[in-house]
Amino acid sequence: MNVELGDLNAFLAVARAGGFREGARASGGSASGLSEAVRRLETQLGVRLLNRTTRSVALTDAGAGLLARLGPALNEVEAALDVVKGFRDRPAGTLRLNVPVSAVRLVLPDIVPRFLATYPGIRLEIIAEESFVDVLAAGCDAGIRYDERLEQDMIAVPIGPRVQRFATAASPAYLDRHGRPQHPSDLLGHACLRGRFASSAMPPWEFERDGQVVRVDPTGPLVVTLGGGADLAVDAAVAGTGIVSIFEDWLRPYFDSGVLEPVLEPWWQSFSGPFLYYPGRRLVPAPLRAFIDIIKTPANHA
Repeated sequence: MNVELGDLNAFLAVARAGGFREGARASGGSASGLSEAVRRLETQLGVRLLNRTTRSVALTDAGAGLLARLGPALNEVEAALDVVKGFRDRPAGTLRLNVPVSAVRLVLPDIVPRFLATYPGIRLEIIAEESFVDVLAAGCDAGIRYDERLEQDMIAVPIGPRVQRFATAASPAYLDRHGRPQHPSDLLGHACLRGRFASSAMPPWEFERDGQVVRVDPTGPLVVTLGGGADLAVDAAVAGTGIVSIFEDWLRPYFDSGVLEPVLEPWWQSFSGPFLYYPGRRLVPAPLRAFIDIIKTPANHA
C-alpha cells in the first residue's frame, strides 16, 4: 500500500486541531487541501477516519486508533529526518576520491589540510591511479582528471591551477657533457627518460611554439610507469642519466635548487588544469558537497 506521508500528516493536523480550518491554520496549509488529502487517505485505506458535519469533525474508532499510533510514529520520522539534516549541516562520513598521482602531488596538498580542519567529521580516502575509471563502480564518490578525459555526463568543477605546463629538464652535468637541445628534434640524439601508461601506451613528447606543434618519440635507458614511477625518473635525471619530461610544478623545487636545468623552455606546452568530476544523475553526498565548497573558496578566505 503506497500511502503518502503528506496525507498522514494532513490527517494528523485535522485530528489534533478538531477541524479542517483549524488544522489548516495550525499546519499552514489550506482547508480544501487537507480535506482532499484525508479523503485520499481514506480511499487508500478503505475505511472512514473522520465523521464530518457542517459544524464539526469527529474521529471514528478507526481514526482514533490510527491517531494513537500515528503521532509517535511521525515524531520518530521527524527525528530521523533531523539526524539526516544534521549530516547536511555538519557533514560527516567518508569521501572517496580517485585521482592521478600528479594531483596527489601538485593539487591536493593545498586543499586537503584545510578541508579536514574545516570538516573534522569527514574521513577522506584518496585512491591514486592513472587509469580513467568509473568512479561509482570503483566505489568512489568523485575523481580528478583533465578535461580531455572526462565523460560528457559528468559534472566538472575546476580544481587546482587552471594552466599548467609540461617541462623537460636535465642535470647541468648531463647537459655539459651532451649539449643543450635547441629544438625538440634534437632530443632524438639524447638519453630520454620515458613514461608509460598502465595500458602500456607510451605517449610521445609534445612541444609547441608560435603555433607550431612538434611531437617526438625519443629513446633512452629508463622507462617508468607514469604517475607511480615519476619520482624515479626525476631522481635519475638529477643523477645525470638523461632528460626527463613531467609537470613543470613537479620540477619547480629542482629548478629552484639548481640540481635540474630547464631544457627547451620556449617550447613547453601549456594545457588546462584538472577538474573534480562526479556523476550528475544523483544527489550529491554531503561530504562531497563540503569538498566542493572548499575548492570553490580561496584559501585565504576559508
